[in-house]
Amino acid sequence: MLRRTGAIGTLIALLTTLLLTASASAADRPAGPADSGCGVLAPGASAAAERAVDTACAQVAAGVWYTWGGGHGTQPGPTYGRKDPTDPASEHDPERLGFDCSGLVRYAYAQAAGADILNGDASAQYYTHRTAARFTAADGLAPLRPGDLLAYGTSADLHHIALYLGAGKMVEARQSGTKLMVSDVRLGGDYFGAVRVETGTVEGPVFRTWGTGVWTKAQPSVRAARVYAFPGPTTVRVACQKHAEPVTAEGYTNDAWSYLPDYRAWVTNIYIQGPAWLDGVPTCPN
Repeated sequence: MLRRTGAIGTLIALLTTLLLTASASAADRPAGPADSGCGVLAPGASAAAERAVDTACAQVAAGVWYTWGGGHGTQPGPTYGRKDPTDPASEHDPERLGFDCSGLVRYAYAQAAGADILNGDASAQYYTHRTAARFTAADGLAPLRPGDLLAYGTSADLHHIALYLGAGKMVEARQSGTKLMVSDVRLGGDYFGAVRVETGTVEGPVFRTWGTGVWTKAQPSVRAARVYAFPGPTTVRVACQKHAEPVTAEGYTNDAWSYLPDYRAWVTNIYIQGPAWLDGVPTCPN
């Protein structure tokens, strides 16, 4: 009886040692996607998009703060924020080193691409000429891949942007008083759409628009359906141009229209910086 009791005691001691060793090993491991809830949660993303997600998730794991205006220094990276006159919760933002929504996106893709390719606010990032694909709110989550940018607001006023992780999750710098976080994708309300970023070489002539609230059109006509409105000067790729309906605006008259492949839309050349007929742009086939 004593011999059996001793054997049981030895077994219990051995199991206790094994459990303590396993616990210590788990504690020594760095937090990964499964621990933080942040990471690439679906297949199909490019290597660069996955690097962008990993960069953003590293900031979540580090407990970085949202701070209004953060991340918009001369180089990508966290900066001290500013007080938002419309948000009392931003009182401590000047004391916090961190990012706002577009500052986080800028940093994530700068690290992924090795260049500062998304410098600007949410609108500038959504209306980037570095576009591999573009999706409307009606497309939902089905076609999205990790690293796609989710935009919120209206065509002319996009106020928030986040990185999709997959599995219905996104990483975002959401608001003052909170740290960077993983959230469920908010498809209702003012969800506007998504864009997939091209980090490589951009093909085709690139120009810049001017003016504010400039609408692109489904066809080269002022009566055609509206597609997107550029809130301000925007860099665009132009695939081709053609003579179509004459337009008079801003003191100019011109019948030349340019096709913008990233938007599947047309814009009058009046609102593109350059000559009335753009240099180096081919004529669209009829």
